[in-house]
Amino acid sequence: MRVSSLIGKWTIFMATVCTLALPFSTHAENAVASKSGELCDRLITRMPTVNKAMCVKGGFVPTGRYSLQGFPLLAKDVPALNRNKKKPPLRVLLMGGIHGDELTSAAIVYRWVDSMNGPAAQRIDWRIMPVVNPDGLLAKKAMRMNANGVDLNRNFPTPDWDKEAPKYWQARTRADPRRFPGNSPLSEPESRWVEDEMHAFKPDVIISVHAPFGVLDFDGPAQPPRKFGRLLLNRVGVYPGSLGNYSGVHKNVPVITIELPNAQKMPPEAEVRRIWIDMLGWIKENVESQSTAPGVHSVSLPDTTAPKK
Repeated sequence: MRVSSLIGKWTIFMATVCTLALPFSTHAENAVASKSGELCDRLITRMPTVNKAMCVKGGFVPTGRYSLQGFPLLAKDVPALNRNKKKPPLRVLLMGGIHGDELTSAAIVYRWVDSMNGPAAQRIDWRIMPVVNPDGLLAKKAMRMNANGVDLNRNFPTPDWDKEAPKYWQARTRADPRRFPGNSPLSEPESRWVEDEMHAFKPDVIISVHAPFGVLDFDGPAQPPRKFGRLLLNRVGVYPGSLGNYSGVHKNVPVITIELPNAQKMPPEAEVRRIWIDMLGWIKENVESQSTAPGVHSVSLPDTTAPKK
């Protein structure tokens, strides 16, 4: 047998041994990265200005919860830096894509996370949920509702939901299928997930991104923002089952609804940045921590892709 052939076989053997000898954590990290890449391949086809590198860099992981059609519901915690033991950091829940056809509402969350630096953002404990309704986003034609045809932003358990939500849907929206609230509150896996995250994380404020009305809406016990970037405050009211009604009015946790001006086309880069800076400034000046002890509400997200029974 030739020496070159022996060397070749020895090289292959050693490469195999070295691969098998890698720590389990390395294999796990590779598996997570591969899974993240696969999910990003699907998501970026619907998110304007978000490429795969940016999506993967976002670092969102499966939470162990799934959409109706089995897409992993993704989230990420970004803890505050330089924590002050006497004053716990504010906790902000940031979410996008609760309506699947509002493509920019998910995309802008990835854009903000890509540039989440600076002292203002780093003073905050973040929980970020970029795509609450992946089935709607990834449908053959992106749709507002989830795979059950339910408007997730009408599915939260506001008081008298069983009476008020169907009545509102029939009378005020003329049974618009795009605004169907479901057959019962929290009937959908995606809305149950959001509510569970709210209970676990206990945010001081919730930021929910929508499109395409080009305004700011606000519900809850705080001084409302006047403007973020070019978006001006224009309260649109509350309705049965909405997140603003459920959290802001009845749970006393302020909810800012950011309505981007276009559901398909992202704002200019300078405007994306301006909205972010103004939002951070408002949080710093107007939101007070509801914590009574540092770290009491810290909840780590599971890193798993196995569905719960």
